[in-house]
Amino acid sequence: MTVERDEMPYIWKANKKGIDRGAAHLAAGGLLGVPTETVYGLAADANNAKAVASIFETKGRPRFNPLILHVLHAEQAAGFVKLDHCARKLITAHWPGPLTLVLPRQDDASVADLVTAGLPTLAIRAPAHPVARALLEALGKPYVAPSANRSGRVSPTTAAHVAGEFGEAVPVLDGGPCAGGVESTIISLTDSRPTLLRPGGITKAEVEAVLGHPVALAGEGAAIAAPGMMKSHYAPNAALRLNATNVEAGERLLGFGGTPGATLDLSPTGDLREAAANLFAYLRRLDETPGPIAVAPIPQGGLGLAINDRLARAAAPREG
Repeated sequence: MTVERDEMPYIWKANKKGIDRGAAHLAAGGLLGVPTETVYGLAADANNAKAVASIFETKGRPRFNPLILHVLHAEQAAGFVKLDHCARKLITAHWPGPLTLVLPRQDDASVADLVTAGLPTLAIRAPAHPVARALLEALGKPYVAPSANRSGRVSPTTAAHVAGEFGEAVPVLDGGPCAGGVESTIISLTDSRPTLLRPGGITKAEVEAVLGHPVALAGEGAAIAAPGMMKSHYAPNAALRLNATNVEAGERLLGFGGTPGATLDLSPTGDLREAAANLFAYLRRLDETPGPIAVAPIPQGGLGLAINDRLARAAAPREG
């Protein structure tokens, strides 16, 4: 869990001293970069309205875009959301882990109004990363944590990525590179049929296997009920051309499965989990030099759904 790093004073070692320091920083109303098994999050005390507002200001995040509450376990979650049978089945199977559930909010849930963006629901998950869990233990209460990047930009998967976004304005606990590489799967359980709002580290098939019935897909143009639903998101500065079977003049090629001539290959062996883990880091590396990026076709099955979702949003026309 400990990552020894001292290059920059605002990157803190993720040992007990650093975690306790991070918890005190959150308790005092500060923002903190936190590693999870998916990407690095920008954490704040969920019940501190000024701290939560600071997340939106620091990221440049639209205030209609709700946040995810991070908890340790189902018992803690039950104080904030109403857990039905489906929710408990999914929690038993996939918590802690990269699964977020959107559920009806408890009337007395102690979170700032901005967390829910005015909705009667709350997005909630229990992270698996040992640093994130140790921080929750040290803080003694949940925190909210969207990805630790400027709104709409490529998500961070290392502490250095967070430092590159915010510098000394936001300290970050260095938990090493994120293993998952794409954000959590988001399932809404607010209607009669569970709905996939955002594909992620838990596949649609894995959710359906637990529930024993199909999961619906959020329709095109669905109202934003959870993070990651904006059409333009996860975007590098460079223009992206998807499903590229050739390389045009000036392009760098992001390959998959041993694509000939690739500048970087998400997984030379065609492993979708390796590809997901490398996605954001490789987009950032390619974005360090000017020019458009071509992306080879990625299979849609399993984690490919999440990878293609992120790439489609990264390639979409910029919003705002």
